[in-house]
Amino acid sequence: MTTSIRHIAKLAGTSVSSVSRVLNNSGYASPELRERVEAAIRTLNYTPSKGARMLRGAPSRMIGLMLPSIEVPFFGILAHAIEQELFQHGYQTLICSTAENMDHEVRYISMLLAQRVDGVIVASAFGSIEHFGVLRDARIPIIAIDRELSGIADDAVMADHEEGGRLMARHLIDLGHRAIAIVGAPAHSQPIQLRLQGITAEMAKDAIAPAIVAMAEEHSFAETYRLARELLASRPEVTAIIGTTDVSAIAAIHAIQDRGFSVPSDYSVVGFDDLPEAAYVFPRLTTVAQPIRDVGRQAARLLEALIDEHHTGDESRQGAIVKVPVTLIERDSTGLVRNPEARAGR
Repeated sequence: MTTSIRHIAKLAGTSVSSVSRVLNNSGYASPELRERVEAAIRTLNYTPSKGARMLRGAPSRMIGLMLPSIEVPFFGILAHAIEQELFQHGYQTLICSTAENMDHEVRYISMLLAQRVDGVIVASAFGSIEHFGVLRDARIPIIAIDRELSGIADDAVMADHEEGGRLMARHLIDLGHRAIAIVGAPAHSQPIQLRLQGITAEMAKDAIAPAIVAMAEEHSFAETYRLARELLASRPEVTAIIGTTDVSAIAAIHAIQDRGFSVPSDYSVVGFDDLPEAAYVFPRLTTVAQPIRDVGRQAARLLEALIDEHHTGDESRQGAIVKVPVTLIERDSTGLVRNPEARAGR
């Protein structure tokens, strides 16, 4: 027999209208009542009809999450944190991996509109964001994550990328390094550009500039490994390499070792993210840790608050840019500067 809300009401000892308020998240329901109804739903294994909920204009309880690529470890961890946080509060997440392709972004936006999502969390790979205007015009709450989405989303949650760049540069400068190269990707990424700004600003305090900035368009181990190999061959004065991500830094370590040199005796290397792999690579990677999971959870909670405000009509709050602090984790891949002539002929 098909379960209906009448069965739920009977088991929970309440009225059909009360069950409806809980299911549709509309109107007041006490915590005790909500707990009884949700327990009855679990017992009866009830799944409300999505089509019926849409016809009633009820919330879909679905959230769109648009990321440049979940193949990149950072975004995979971020997606998991967001999905888990939303799930605990009764939302389902539609994860859209755009492959850093604007056409993909446009098509996913159309899909999210058709699914009548209650809100969207976005990390766009592009500076051009006009195509997100249809979400704003549909009055769908939007949170930007890992970067700002100016003109579309008033709220954003991100690590303090610029401060992270300063921490990387200052750590190497304090170890005596002056010939510092930068390897990273993707070149068009807003967070990467902010890290570069922090690096160059901190180096300028000591009247130095990056020896070379080698940036790829594709964020991959292979591309940043290639760039690191090239700079090692062409710039023998370099004593330290900043990878703008952990993937880039780990690629640089491999490039150094494949050329017969060692880290940190011949070159110091520092990264950004503090992915799990940072503690497993040999030598263990010195890196700027951004609290990836905390960024994801904060974005999810902020979106839930925006959705509640949207449903109640209370939308007077000003938007906020939340910058989550970062910290330097010193491990084994950095050390005191060594005269580059000491490695000559090796």
